[in-house]
Amino acid sequence: MAEPFIRFEDLTKSFGPKLVLDGVTLDVPRGETMVVLGGSGTGKSVLLRHVIGLHRPDGGRVFVDGEDVTDFPEERFMPVRRKVSMLFQAGALFDSMNVYENIAFGLREHTRMSEDEIGERVARKLELVELPGVEELSPADLSGGMRKRVALARAIALEPAGLLYDEPTTGLDPITATAINHLIRNLQRALGVTAIVVTHDIDSALTVGDRMALLHEGKLLFTGTVDEARASAEPRLRAFLDSARLGGAR
Repeated sequence: MAEPFIRFEDLTKSFGPKLVLDGVTLDVPRGETMVVLGGSGTGKSVLLRHVIGLHRPDGGRVFVDGEDVTDFPEERFMPVRRKVSMLFQAGALFDSMNVYENIAFGLREHTRMSEDEIGERVARKLELVELPGVEELSPADLSGGMRKRVALARAIALEPAGLLYDEPTTGLDPITATAINHLIRNLQRALGVTAIVVTHDIDSALTVGDRMALLHEGKLLFTGTVDEARASAEPRLRAFLDSARLGGAR
């Protein structure tokens, strides 16, 4: 297995009296897509947000690209967030900006690229997410699937080494969700990024993942390849897989 690009080491996190992450240790190999699977409220998104400092652990360590970022002050997370981008569940597009301005925002904030260079970069990223020529549209003009694609174009605009996906298919119809899953997989192959996808959707997990992890009540119950997941006797993982089979997944 490749060296980890992201590593969680004995991570714990509570909100008030609720223990959300309970000693989670997980390696995300460089260049692979790790799917973190689990039901609602199991700590998946909380785990993800620790990578870029949106949550800070109560205990344990977080490593990104070999660097311990656990105790970084806010300003030191800026280069980490350039290295690892996040696709938020709702897309988090700026409604007051058109598609071009949304994607160009980070390039203007964090690079010295000329406007011509920015325009070329925006166009290339929209082509990568299979949505060319929509620069002048506003977020209000976009369908749910299109908003996800534009948000993804924005996430890859700075050409990060890592991508974090928070429930990327939530709220989408099955056809659009399938298209987003294939896009995530194609981007990983095209860009060679390391990715973590958190989801409760086993269809999505089986489509995009190289490896899978199962969180339940803050604890990691399983980690392994997709084939190892299919062969696992872990009862909660089997329940997820069986639900996919009943739903018609292959």
